[in-house]
Amino acid sequence: MSAISLIPVLSVTGLLLSGLAMVMLVPAAVDVLAGDPNWQVFAASAVITGTIGSLLAIAMHRPNAMRMTVRQAFLTTAVVWIAMSASSALPFVGVGLDYDDAVFEAVSGLTTTGSTVITGLDGLAPGVLFWRSLLQWIGGVGIVVMAIIMLPFLRVGGMQLFRTESSDQSEKIVPRPLELVGHIAAIYVGFSIACMVGYALAGMSLFDALNHTR
Repeated sequence: MSAISLIPVLSVTGLLLSGLAMVMLVPAAVDVLAGDPNWQVFAASAVITGTIGSLLAIAMHRPNAMRMTVRQAFLTTAVVWIAMSASSALPFVGVGLDYDDAVFEAVSGLTTTGSTVITGLDGLAPGVLFWRSLLQWIGGVGIVVMAIIMLPFLRVGGMQLFRTESSDQSEKIVPRPLELVGHIAAIYVGFSIACMVGYALAGMSLFDALNHTR
């Protein structure tokens, strides 16, 4: 059995970690606006995550070696889940959780489980509350989007949903799942905004309404 090339696996992981680092700046901005010093925790977490992600993406950038095999696609999914969970836990460590509890909290969010090991949620800094909600919001659509992107590479059940022509799928299949991802994202964001507006009209503050929209 031939060895699996890790170049596309680590490249994709690096890109996603870089994106996660950018997302971490959102709760940092929330804390800045609220005058809470915990913004430094998110800023530091973003620097660590972004540095690792950028180094991976740059070091593994190989334009001619990015086509994934089935085994690489499965490995990428596993590695991405582990890396995203480990990195998403960093802000929770910064606010006092042990790393194992922080990982539990991060995985709970990304899998939309909803469980928590944190007590006294009402007394948490706004950035931490927003980060918990943001992880669940990302996780709510993440698996669906990942599946749509991965199916063309896996060439397993569901491929027929994307095939409208019998020509070479390496040229025709990529734009279609990406277009479908765009539609799903638009619907997801639309429903989120509708929920937020509904909660706000029901009497919640805008911040609480945004958090409960998850």
